[in-house]
Amino acid sequence: MTKGTERLEAFSDGVFGIALTLLVLEFQIPNPDASTSDAILWGELLALWPSLAAFCISFAVVLIMWINHHELIRLVRKVDYPLLYANGGVLLTVTFVPFPTKVLARHLGTHAASASAAFYCGTFFFISLTWSALLACIIWQRRNVKPEVTDATLARIRNTYRIAPIVYGLSVALSLWNAVAGLALCASLWLVWIRLCYGSKQAPP
Repeated sequence: MTKGTERLEAFSDGVFGIALTLLVLEFQIPNPDASTSDAILWGELLALWPSLAAFCISFAVVLIMWINHHELIRLVRKVDYPLLYANGGVLLTVTFVPFPTKVLARHLGTHAASASAAFYCGTFFFISLTWSALLACIIWQRRNVKPEVTDATLARIRNTYRIAPIVYGLSVALSLWNAVAGLALCASLWLVWIRLCYGSKQAPP
């Protein structure tokens, strides 16, 4: 099978969009009753800070992944079955993100914060492995790569992808010691992915 990337991109964009939308479902406020006052409502809204923190982190991560996916597929000249299955693996993990986000939101302000943060960071460790598999299916023997894409560009992307599982693994271990520190290390990879996305735009279209 040899086809362009249009259908793969359209399907992937839809999945990313659904994953982003599902993140907001964590925000839940108790139904009002006769005793509800302005002070009680403000208190309930302030108590949602873990949900807001988890939502913002996950939204940013999924958004950056979507942009990175767009830039990665720009390098592809044709689609084959291994690439489709690898892309499906990425989408599988992307659609899973709302669940660890919900776990983090429910437990970030509790004594189970470290466990929830470790589970959250661990999710992105496995996500990074699926991205590595997708990259491998694209660049292996350059079988799906556009001829104008240089080997130097592919090497830079490959080296960046190798860093991600290490950092995410460290963030899991760090989360078990301190939830905030682990999440901060996990989020630090945003800068790496943003820089990678920008660098990819310097490659020939």
